[in-house]
Amino acid sequence: MTTIWEQAQGLREEMVARRRNLHQHPETGWTEFRTASMIIKELESLGYEVSFGAAVVNEEYMMGVPSQADLAAYMERAISEGADPELVGKMAGGKTGIVAVLKTGKAGKTVAFRFDMDCNDVEEDKGDAHRPTAEGFASCHKNAMHACGHDGHVTIGLATAKLIAAHKDELAGTIKLIFQPAEEGVRGAYAMVNAGVVDDVDYLFGGHIGFKATTDNALITMTDGFLATTKLDAEFKGVSAHAGAAPEQGKNALLAACQAAISLNTISRHSQGSSRINVGVLNAGTGRNVVPDIASLKLETRGATTEINNFMVSEARRMLAACAAMYDVELKVTMAGGAPACLPDAELGHEVAELAKAKCHYDEVSEYVDMGGSEDCGYFMERVQQRGGRALYMMYGTKIAAGHHNSHFDFNEDCLWKAAATLAEVAIHFTNK
Repeated sequence: MTTIWEQAQGLREEMVARRRNLHQHPETGWTEFRTASMIIKELESLGYEVSFGAAVVNEEYMMGVPSQADLAAYMERAISEGADPELVGKMAGGKTGIVAVLKTGKAGKTVAFRFDMDCNDVEEDKGDAHRPTAEGFASCHKNAMHACGHDGHVTIGLATAKLIAAHKDELAGTIKLIFQPAEEGVRGAYAMVNAGVVDDVDYLFGGHIGFKATTDNALITMTDGFLATTKLDAEFKGVSAHAGAAPEQGKNALLAACQAAISLNTISRHSQGSSRINVGVLNAGTGRNVVPDIASLKLETRGATTEINNFMVSEARRMLAACAAMYDVELKVTMAGGAPACLPDAELGHEVAELAKAKCHYDEVSEYVDMGGSEDCGYFMERVQQRGGRALYMMYGTKIAAGHHNSHFDFNEDCLWKAAATLAEVAIHFTNK
């Protein structure tokens, strides 16, 4: 009898072809209509109960959604590239999240796996030294690229689904596969969590290709150190006036925004842990001789804990309001994304490491790495843990051609089948606990 590791290796060519198809057709957050359509059809063919659209995405909690006009254009593009029109229509408004359920009919735990689907706002490198370009699977969409490996994550998720379905008789309880939109900008998980998709989950597993796992044939079973984060958009509205003839009649939104950009960086650090703040974008004004009446900032806060991040957000909002008041302009602040701190279960990390050593054939299995970034899988992890469950975030080892979010990013596709084999083993083990 072949092992799951060997069965997964037999899926390698299928997985590479799927990853490359996804890589060639990247879709940004809340616009993953083609990707989601393909996922739904595959999961249904494997016998899963599939829910998507408004059933698994709570519109009230969606953040950073494109305009209706943009969404309509992306829906049309997806259909032109092979997406099912009926499925796309049911995901209107950007509700591209998917949850697939496999019930075994036997008593056991509910085990969930989360996979993200969206791409980055990156223009892919067109040079022949870049493998996707040289081998003909580079992005066909302008300023959109799978530069973080989410094309690989979807591929891992679907292969995991296939392996689990083939081993249904060895499972107990229930399997949930969560395909999440809009991870970039940490926008998507919140809306799915608030649709209740993990409220019945006993064990939740997330994971990522690369980052701190840049060795081939390696697995890290517990990633820690994710920072809580909040993304804010601030819009200042003043009054325009002739800068020479009547400057006193104007209210200068540009100066308010500039004052805010400086003042935000004076927020006190926190004694209980690390914190961050960054203003990444400042746009203002309309003309050289016009008192500027419009300005906008895009900023983010981070904290070692959710509480520290909340302190940074509160102070940031106070600074923004004070700067608007100083220049007598109006202010609108919108939350464009966010994630809590991820707090993985160390005992769970050890248990998965021992399982991987026994069932898989990695050269190296490590139990811990500190990340230092942010991940909205934290929303899923936090909800599961609040309800008495356990959660873990792993990293799948692969050499990478360049850093994540870089136009030269690429990875060793052998990590795909190995990750799928690992997750299938995890599913069998933990549903039977």
